[in-house]
Amino acid sequence: MRINVTDEKLPGVRVIEHEPFTDQRGFFYESHSRRTLAAALGIDLEFVQDNHSRSVRDVVRGLHYQAPPAQQWRLVRCTVGEIYDVVVDIDEGSHTFGRSLSIVLTASNHRQLLIPPSYAHGFAALSEVAEVQYKCTAFHAPSSERTIHFADPDLNIAWPVADPITSTKDATARSFREYSAHPDFPAPSIRRPAVAAGAANGGQR
Repeated sequence: MRINVTDEKLPGVRVIEHEPFTDQRGFFYESHSRRTLAAALGIDLEFVQDNHSRSVRDVVRGLHYQAPPAQQWRLVRCTVGEIYDVVVDIDEGSHTFGRSLSIVLTASNHRQLLIPPSYAHGFAALSEVAEVQYKCTAFHAPSSERTIHFADPDLNIAWPVADPITSTKDATARSFREYSAHPDFPAPSIRRPAVAAGAANGGQR
């Protein structure tokens, strides 16, 4: 599996780009290989649950994460359509605490976003229909589900949606200031798995 991995500006976040084999029939690629990631990047993650969502245009889901002890790494990709994918650093001990990163994932660019546990995650559907699949390193735990409001003014995320469609849970989620008063990842935070030099998970509903 040929991949290109980019270190992003938030600690531990990685963009993984695949180079599929293509011919007149279409394309083929390994969407995930634990062996390849472990050998090439020094990241050995065991994913135990796969999730799949379908959203219509202008749906916003997030910002979601699971609190300890059920925290998750997540590996996110878009398999139908196009999404505006967002992560926010919620590790109080991080120098990028409260900062966000956005990336467009599409069915045709084959990008994946690897998200460490101490990040809240959400996305907006940019196409008529968007399907998102993501792998998690811990099982869904309702008691550990947490949500931060996607349109929180302190986070100032530039969502490319004029009239977002959300769930009641997401529309009434707590603010980032409320999270900051009682963080689930306080300093010193639960630390991320060791990563080899030079190298470098979550109920969305």
